[in-house]
Amino acid sequence: MSLTPAFLDELRARTTLSALIGRSVKITRAGREYKACCPFHNEKTPSFTINDDKGFYHCFGCGAHGDAIRWMTEHNGLPFIDAVKELAQAAGLDMPEDDPRAAQRAERAKGLHEVMADAAKFYTDQLHGIAGAEARALLERRRVSAETARTFGMGYAPDSRTKLREALKSYGDAMLVEAGLLIQVEGKEPYDRFRGRLMIPIKDARGRVIGFGGRIIGDGEPKYLNSPETPLFDKGRSLYNLDRASAASRKAGRVIAVEGYMDVIALAQAGFGEAVAPLGTAMTEHQLERLWRMADVPYLSFDGDNAGQKAAIRAAHRALPLLQPGRSLAFVTLPPGQDPDDLVRAAGPQAFEALLASAQPLADRLWSHELAAEPVDTPEARAGLKRRLSDLAATIQDGNVRHEYINEFRRRVDEHFSPPPRTFTPRTQTRGPFKPGQRWQPPEPPPSPAVQAVGSGGIDRVLAKAVLAGLIRHPAEITRHVETLTSLAHADGALGRLFEAVVDVALEDRALDSARLRTILAASGFDSQAAELLRADQLPFTFTQKEWDAGRAALDLGEAIAVLAARPQVEAALAEATAAVQARFSDEAFERQVALVKRKAELEMRLANLMLADET
Repeated sequence: MSLTPAFLDELRARTTLSALIGRSVKITRAGREYKACCPFHNEKTPSFTINDDKGFYHCFGCGAHGDAIRWMTEHNGLPFIDAVKELAQAAGLDMPEDDPRAAQRAERAKGLHEVMADAAKFYTDQLHGIAGAEARALLERRRVSAETARTFGMGYAPDSRTKLREALKSYGDAMLVEAGLLIQVEGKEPYDRFRGRLMIPIKDARGRVIGFGGRIIGDGEPKYLNSPETPLFDKGRSLYNLDRASAASRKAGRVIAVEGYMDVIALAQAGFGEAVAPLGTAMTEHQLERLWRMADVPYLSFDGDNAGQKAAIRAAHRALPLLQPGRSLAFVTLPPGQDPDDLVRAAGPQAFEALLASAQPLADRLWSHELAAEPVDTPEARAGLKRRLSDLAATIQDGNVRHEYINEFRRRVDEHFSPPPRTFTPRTQTRGPFKPGQRWQPPEPPPSPAVQAVGSGGIDRVLAKAVLAGLIRHPAEITRHVETLTSLAHADGALGRLFEAVVDVALEDRALDSARLRTILAASGFDSQAAELLRADQLPFTFTQKEWDAGRAALDLGEAIAVLAARPQVEAALAEATAAVQARFSDEAFERQVALVKRKAELEMRLANLMLADET
C-alpha cells in the first residue's frame, strides 16, 4: 500500500489533535494551545503542549514531539499502518488502494503541483509585461498596491486560447487538462481555461498552488471563474488565504471569513491578515471546522445585499449541528450594498474594526432572522415561530449546547410576546390597598371562566406550594405573571390568600427583593406559611432551590405557573366532556373528550420536564 504525502497531509488536517489526545489524557486550555502532564514521563507540572493549528504535540520536559500518527504509534503502541487506518476511519477517509498504480498517482500529484507552480509564475510574468497593462490598471482602480499583488502572487491570463498551453507544453495536454488549466472538448484541440482575466492563485495550508480564481478585466460573465475540481483542488474543503491567515489568526486571536478573493486582499492590505474566503460555494462543514481550528468564534462578514445575508443564514444553519461548548460564530453586518472591500476603501480599517466590535452572536442572528421571516400577529404564527426555533435548536448535537439554545429561545419568545407591565391601580376604597400588618379580607370573586375553573376544580396544592416558594425566592417574576397569579388568588384556603398577599405586595413595590417580601408577609400574618414554603428545598424544581441559575429558574417558574393555572380548567372541561359522553354518546363529544385527555397528558409532560432528576 502506497501512502502518498497528499493523503497523509489530508489525514492530519482532518484530525483534531487535542480531541485525539484528550481521549486518554486530561488536557486543559491554555490560550490557543492545550496543556497536560506529559504521558511519556512522570511529572507534576504540565509541560506537554498540544497545538491544533500546527498539528503537533511537544513536551518541554522530555522532548517528546509528533503529530497524530506518531501519537497513535508511540502512545497507543499501534503499527504505523494500523495507526493510519484507525485515523482514516475516524476522519471518513478511504485508504488508498493497494495496487501498483498508487505510486504512479503519487508521482502524478507531485507533477500537478509543479504544473500549478509554473502556471502561477507564467501568469505573474504576464501581469508585469506589456499584455498585463489592463490588469495592472484594474488593480490601481481597486487600490491594490504592487506589494500586495506580489504578496498574493497575482497574475494575468492573456486573452488567448493557446498562450498558457504553449508556455507549458512540456507537461503535455493531458496533465494540463487534469490540472484544470486547459479545457478539453471532444473533437477539438484543448484550449486555455482562463483568458483575459486577473489571476489569483489559491494555495493549500502548506502554501502550494492548487487552483486559480480569475476575475474578468472588463464587462462580461462570469465575473469570477474558478478552477474546476481536480486531484489537488477540492472547493468544499479549501479556504482562500488559509496559508497566510493561519499565522495571522494566532497573532490576532481571531479569524474573519468573507465572501471573495478581493475582500480578503483588501482586508489584508488594511491590516486584517486573518481573513479567508470560501471558493464560490456556500460555507461547508469542512470549512467551518477549519475556521474553528483557528478561533473558537470565527467572524462571518458576508456582503450586505440579500445574497450575502442568505449566505450568512445558511452558514448559521450549517454550523448548528457542529456547535460545542465555547464554539460558535459571530456575524458582522455590513452597510446595505457594501462588501468589506468597499468599506475599508471608503472609510478605512477603523470602520471595519468597529463592525467587528459589534458583531452579532449566532443566537441573535437566528432569532432576528426567524422573527422577521413572517408576521407573528396571530396565535398560529407565534406557534410557527416557536416551532421553527425549536426545530433549529433540535439540530444541535451537543446536549448541553442544545439545552441552552432551547432555554434561550423560550426566554426570548416569552419576553417578546409578554404584555407590557400593568400599571398598578389601588383597589376601591371599600377594600383599600394591601398594607403591612393589615389582615387579609376576601376579594370579590371575578367572573372570568379561568377563575371559576380554579375555584371549582381546585389547584394542585403541591405544585402551588412550589410556585409560591419560587415567587418568594424570585419576586421579580410576580409582575410578569400578575394576571395568572391574580386568578390563582381565588383558590380556596390559605394558599389562595397567600397568592393574593404576594401579588398585592409586589404591585406596590416593583423593586422588591426576597428578604423584603418575607418581612412584609411576616408583618401581615403569613410568616409561618412563608417559612414553611422556603423550607421546601426538597421540591424537585429549579425555582425552589438556592443554588440554581436565576435565569433558568425564572423560565421554569413561568412554565410551572402556566401549568398550575391551566390544569383546573382542563380537568373541569374533561369532567364535563366525560359526563356528556356518558349521557349521550356522539362522535363530536368523544373527539372532544379525547382531545382533552391529550391536553391533560401534555400538561403532565410539561410538568415532568420541569422536575429535577434525583441525584441521590
